[in-house]
Amino acid sequence: MNPEFSGNAQAMALVGFSAVATVTLLLCVMTGPDRDDLDEFYTGYGSLSPFRNGLAIAGDYISAATVLGTGGVIALFGYDGIVLALSTALSLMLLMFLLAEPLRNAGRFTMGDALTRRMPRERGIRVTASAVTLAALLPMMLVQLAGTGQLMAFILGFSGESLQTGCIIGVGALMISYAAIGGMKGTALIQILKMVMLLGSGTVVAALVLDRFDWNPGALFDAAADNSGVGSAFLSSGLQFAGGASPGLDMITSQLTVVLGGACLPHVTMRMYTASSARQVRRSMSWAVSSVALFVLVLTVVGFGATALVGRAAIAEADPRGNTAYLLGSQAAFGPEVTTTETFLLTTVTTAIFLTVLASVAGMILACANSLAHDVFASRLQELSPRREMTLARLSALAVGVPAILLATLVQHHSLQPLVTLSFCIGASAIAPALVYGLFWRRYTRTGLLATLIGGSLAVLLLMPGTNLVSGSPVSAFPGADFNWFPFTTTGLLSIPAGFACGWIGTMASGRAGTEEQRRQYEAVEARILAGAVRRRN
Repeated sequence: MNPEFSGNAQAMALVGFSAVATVTLLLCVMTGPDRDDLDEFYTGYGSLSPFRNGLAIAGDYISAATVLGTGGVIALFGYDGIVLALSTALSLMLLMFLLAEPLRNAGRFTMGDALTRRMPRERGIRVTASAVTLAALLPMMLVQLAGTGQLMAFILGFSGESLQTGCIIGVGALMISYAAIGGMKGTALIQILKMVMLLGSGTVVAALVLDRFDWNPGALFDAAADNSGVGSAFLSSGLQFAGGASPGLDMITSQLTVVLGGACLPHVTMRMYTASSARQVRRSMSWAVSSVALFVLVLTVVGFGATALVGRAAIAEADPRGNTAYLLGSQAAFGPEVTTTETFLLTTVTTAIFLTVLASVAGMILACANSLAHDVFASRLQELSPRREMTLARLSALAVGVPAILLATLVQHHSLQPLVTLSFCIGASAIAPALVYGLFWRRYTRTGLLATLIGGSLAVLLLMPGTNLVSGSPVSAFPGADFNWFPFTTTGLLSIPAGFACGWIGTMASGRAGTEEQRRQYEAVEARILAGAVRRRN
């Protein structure tokens, strides 16, 4: 299978990209909030139905890193990739059953709102929460921005570094515009459009792949194993982690990091505040989980189809991390003779992935901008008018987006997997313990909360440079170096317990008087957080 796109496919892809960019930007302009309406900018007034809000939540959750990265792991490592995909779906289910309603009840606009609902002297907590939000989302933004240049180079057939850099800058500017102009409602509509295109095109491709194997999944899996070059190991656990010191332990901690971290990333949790009631957030999450589960099924079929039809070696040759596997599998599903209709369908697939990049980063920029404007600036300037706060939020989108674009141009030729892992590790080690303790533990104190956020983040930042994703292997970020002293794929083995332990130690160190005071303050708002017993603050 030739991993080159035909001239017609490249031309149609360029037209599709241009059309999507134009339509989505127009949507943001048309649905943008008034200049002094903070609730509309931050939450969209909860105006989306549960179905549309569920698609928007799923859209924020399914990033380009999920589509391309998880699809690549499935194509290269088989069984381990399926476990990763299932962990992704399980993470959203964890959010649905444990955190979604309390988050909606406790928060207003940002994670800082949810964490300070029961805490005195909230300024320090808000600033720390904003810093952790940036630390968790900036690496993920870099991955997707840098991947934009590589993706467009692969699809459109150019290899010049200046052209790839130009793609990153152009797409980055577009994403800043989405966040600054459209606010929550504008980005939500883009996420909905993205999920419709992604699920629609993906389902068609998955059906074509299954049709090639007479709708027999067993035959598809066997063909993928035969064409993987590793035989039955492709359908067994441990292939992805085979070179590590403790493959089984590495696999478990990696999946635990995905389950805890994915559910708690700020650009996903901020969607909980857009629901107008607890009932709506439950229904929205039901649609979101269903959409993600369907896409995980599609991704599994397309990933195995890529290995069965293209071959594991060809996928690894195109990209050692397998990020092009979803595209190669889609292309192979149409067969060697591609008709005009099939070219159009392939263009829809590539356009859906391009839109995935646009929507995902726009949502992350919006989450960071909201946190900076609301938690850092507005909390300090008590008399700040709504119009000025919205102006600050839009300027914050620019302040976050421009450095992200510049950094993405610098890291675009390195392995970006450590940055993806860094985001999930901070989510699992700092944000998850803070939310669980803050929403459910009566004695949790301000000192414990700060210790959780700071201690969990520091544990990740200290351990990550020593992992085997950064050095020590041919596919690491620095393949020529070897300072791998923590031989695991993620930091979760130590950083997740450290985050929870820091919160407990910080709370115990506050003294009996401090914990009793916090218990009374929590009891005052407990009914509101757990049951939404008080009308939501406007």
